[in-house]
Amino acid sequence: MTIARLIAGRSGEVWRCHAEDLVADAVEVLATKRIGALPVEDAGAGIAGILSERDVLYCLQAHGSDALRMKVRDVMTAPVISVTPQDSVLHALGLMTRRRVRHLPVMDGARMVAFISIGDLVKHRLDAIEAEAEAMRSYIQSA
Repeated sequence: MTIARLIAGRSGEVWRCHAEDLVADAVEVLATKRIGALPVEDAGAGIAGILSERDVLYCLQAHGSDALRMKVRDVMTAPVISVTPQDSVLHALGLMTRRRVRHLPVMDGARMVAFISIGDLVKHRLDAIEAEAEAMRSYIQSA
């Protein structure tokens, strides 16, 4: 299955932050929206990076409370690792595993069309496995 099929029919806003935002403001979005990462936009550059909970924790450990007054650009993970709508779900899972990331922007050229998490991909795989198991049970019962 492709990423395009996985994200088809999705509605809802993809929350974002800007490279010049303060980390404290981005943390507020992460906490109030109960999400684990934000794509980071940079004027003229599109998606410049990803700010994750992990990035914030590492920065807090290194800089203490001063981290909250830093710019997102100084804390985010960059360059961006991304997938395209044509990529397979298995390719995205492999990329997340190899690069040790939990979120990927889905890019169509220079435009971000979705933001997927490892949870999205694992749910898809579990649903597929359950459907295969049910098909096998039905086949065995009908034989």
